[in-house]
Amino acid sequence: QVQLVESGGGLVQAGGSLRLSCAASGRTFSSYGMGWFRQAPGKEREFIAAISWSGGNIYYADSVKGRFTISRNNAKNTVYLQMNSLKPEDTAVYYCAADTGGLGSVPYEYDYWGQGTQVTVSS
Repeated sequence: QVQLVESGGGLVQAGGSLRLSCAASGRTFSSYGMGWFRQAPGKEREFIAAISWSGGNIYYADSVKGRFTISRNNAKNTVYLQMNSLKPEDTAVYYCAADTGGLGSVPYEYDYWGQGTQVTVSS
């Protein structure tokens, strides 16, 4: 069992930055692929980024490539999402998730989810 807790969301002006953190419980965190997703009101949950257990493989959605950076610290059981050059369309609830079977890019491939953290970008 893995528990995930996101933090770092908030209100920011367009062009600003935020850093999200996702703290995981459980000693097997370092063996899981980790992903970030987001969901805006009335929209489906959207893949943002994923990082393999070692950090050697990283993937981004085209919508955030070049602006967002995913990273992880296995010693701290934490995965991060650095978000720069934020736009109003980045407004959503952001979720981290753990993939015990690999490194997916769709929600159904992930086994554990956090509760989400709200990010609001004002224009």
